[in-house]
Amino acid sequence: MSAARRRLRGLDVSVTDARGRRIARGPAAGLATWLPGAAPSRARGSVAIALVSDRVMRTLNRRHRGVDRATDVLSFPADGGSLGDIAIAAGVAARQARAAGHAVSTELRVLALHGILHLLGYDHETDQGEMSRVEERLRRRAGLPGGLIGRARTGGSRPA
Repeated sequence: MSAARRRLRGLDVSVTDARGRRIARGPAAGLATWLPGAAPSRARGSVAIALVSDRVMRTLNRRHRGVDRATDVLSFPADGGSLGDIAIAAGVAARQARAAGHAVSTELRVLALHGILHLLGYDHETDQGEMSRVEERLRRRAGLPGGLIGRARTGGSRPA
């Protein structure tokens, strides 16, 4: 899907490394074209996804949530035309992909979808299962395996 077509859908996604360089190869290469079609239709604006090291993620998690450990995904809502930013810990994502038995590219999609739901205001820690239901429906429609919230209930990764 071209950048123009992504914008017509209402969501413009960029994927970079921690230094802001666009990712054109590897497991994250197709994420920018996949997410607009998988996200809820009300997701509008631009989203910047950064793949960061576990060390950077630990710092972000400590600074913004007061939790001194690397987590898999963090979302930072924005005002105006930008929906916000999503940070994904590359090392955590790779380990979770191995544990789940699927490709890193699949794990990055699971994490990006989870992150965009947080940008839209969902909060699985306080919403009595609403985010879980929405994530499950979108995940199934996109052909993804179990989401983060479901894994957390069964002892897998803990969503942020």
